Amino acid sequence: MIFGELPLGDAEGAILAHSVKHDGGMFKKGRTLTADDIALLRGSGVGSVFAAKLGAHDVPEDEAAAAVAKLVGAEGTSAQAPFTGRANLHAAAHGLALVDVDRVRQLNRLHESLTLATVQPFAIVEEREMVATVKVIPFAVPREVLEKALAIIGTEPLVRVAAFRDKRAGLVITHLPQTKPTIVAKSEEAMRERISALGGTLASVRVVEHDIAQVTAAITDMNALGCDPILVFGASAITDRGDVIPMAVTRAGGKVLHLGMPVDPGNLMMFGALGDVPVIGVPSCARSPKLNGFDWVLARVMANVKVSAEDIMDMGAGGLLAEIPTRPAPRDGKPKPQRAPRVAAIVLAAGQSSRMGSNKLLADVRGQPMIRRTVAAMRQAADLTIVVTGRDAEGIASALDGLPVRLVHNAQFAEGLSTSLRAGIEALPPDTDVAVIALGDMPLVGPEVVRRLIAAYGPSEHRSICVPVFKGERGNPVLWGRQHFAALKGMSGDRGARVLFDQLGDEIVDVEMPDEAVLLDADTPEALEKLRRG
Repeated sequence: MIFGELPLGDAEGAILAHSVKHDGGMFKKGRTLTADDIALLRGSGVGSVFAAKLGAHDVPEDEAAAAVAKLVGAEGTSAQAPFTGRANLHAAAHGLALVDVDRVRQLNRLHESLTLATVQPFAIVEEREMVATVKVIPFAVPREVLEKALAIIGTEPLVRVAAFRDKRAGLVITHLPQTKPTIVAKSEEAMRERISALGGTLASVRVVEHDIAQVTAAITDMNALGCDPILVFGASAITDRGDVIPMAVTRAGGKVLHLGMPVDPGNLMMFGALGDVPVIGVPSCARSPKLNGFDWVLARVMANVKVSAEDIMDMGAGGLLAEIPTRPAPRDGKPKPQRAPRVAAIVLAAGQSSRMGSNKLLADVRGQPMIRRTVAAMRQAADLTIVVTGRDAEGIASALDGLPVRLVHNAQFAEGLSTSLRAGIEALPPDTDVAVIALGDMPLVGPEVVRRLIAAYGPSEHRSICVPVFKGERGNPVLWGRQHFAALKGMSGDRGARVLFDQLGDEIVDVEMPDEAVLLDADTPEALEKLRRG
């Protein structure tokens, strides 16, 4: 790859490293310069640009990032489309992140051009939370490096998310004569909250004396009821394998796999099994909601991740969890985990089709009504699809029969496009992060277009409006971040959202598309025939 200040004569096909102004505006960094771009820059008095020019053995950043992301994640993850050399992986379920640390290190030591960052191994992640990101540092990766990276991954992905299961846990609480009822109640409450937070249910609770025979009987009963796991919260700490709870596990036919753990708080945990059912002696510190070593083990158990004695012994590195005097407290201002945006598609289908003579949205395009093709594509990429109707609302509804979409009728559709925009935005759920505004008469736009817009979205980097572009011409649909919803609702008349582009130029990112589908609508009978031909 050639990188540096290139004279315009050598810059066609190069990727801008720095944004450059011209008489018509600005070309932003990351743009691949065309012959027309070069001519415009030359006419604007620009003689050279800082840019990168790829060689025959370079793999473009998005292509390389996509190739790695496709293989690096497995069960419980989903890969986002790449943008500017970054491809994110998100959790597909609430669960436990499992990371092959050794191979992640191998991949990152290959070459400075290719990086993989993950969450901490065994981190609890929510659905949609980012669990890994592949980032190409320059504009390309040497093909040899990419091939080595893919060989390291092979057929065994490096990151997966083990989803928490709806397990029915059992809890045995023991008491001594001096045990206060409030302690028993606090023990049950603490375990119920922990199990619930990990997607399970505390299905059975038994309170017995701190006695080997009674604890043995309770464990046996819990096992017969199908409880998995079985937790035993003792009135007294477990200090030896000959203590009450370990002996009860053994007499019930189980095994004590490990006593104690190199994690503080949580040192006095016991881990055993009755057949395939984990039996855990809970340390007394678990009455507090604060993190302790038992939480690490419980999370693995609730995700059906096997736990061995060696696993517990290996928890010592990073196992000092207690606050220390030199650490500021409380721990405020922790960064929130990054997550995939919650996406709604708003398909505008309220127009009057005044130039067509009939409602173009109901016209047949390759065996389907036009509006159905458009909406079906949006549904594949968005979490929610809202269709705003106006004219022929019943016909539109009939054309969409069977598709799980939300229909919103705009009774003021004759007053202009802005009324449909407002109706769509007002119908969004409060947790919506972005809205993709799509036109109902663009049936050739596929879900990959929307996915590419979503990948480009980055509000912290002033990419909150994502516009598809083909050969320098802006098209539709357009993605809008939630910070712009108020402005969209405040529009009036027969104006589309593009009138906001001038005042929000710093928030716009142009997203290059591989074909002209984002430019093709059915405004005229001739355009409709072109769409039908594909």
